[in-house]
Amino acid sequence: MSDSRKSQDVFDVKKVLQLIELMKEHELSEIDLKQADQSVRIKRGGEVVVSSAPVAAPARTAGTAPAAVPEPAADARMLVIKSPMVGTFYRASGPDAQAFIKVGDRIGPEKTVCIVEAMKVFNEIPAGVSGQVVAILVENGAPVEFGQPLIKVDPEA
Repeated sequence: MSDSRKSQDVFDVKKVLQLIELMKEHELSEIDLKQADQSVRIKRGGEVVVSSAPVAAPARTAGTAPAAVPEPAADARMLVIKSPMVGTFYRASGPDAQAFIKVGDRIGPEKTVCIVEAMKVFNEIPAGVSGQVVAILVENGAPVEFGQPLIKVDPEA
């Protein structure tokens, strides 16, 4: 590959980092570039994925007391806020800051519930739903996968 072709490669790490900085500077949520047969799409944030599917209970081992069995109707109505990306989950905007939410809080769709850091970009994740927070399923600072359940919300509470 010639030097002129290499310097214009959309997959050049320096160029990608420049695009990320440009996105931050201008508060862009997505950039989609195409050059000849190459293309790159960079997204910040993302859509909150909400699912009403019940979360499976952990398996019981021999010799342990049975856990309280949730009422099937109550568990079925729960909404789950899922991670829109791979990254690191944070409950607050900084180490000394107060958590965005805690169990028992009432939230609305626009309420920021956490931050997922991906490639040094801190993405505030909005709830996308209304209701009462009944469980935070991820530890602060833990890695998360795309689609991983983060928070359970009871929309009827």
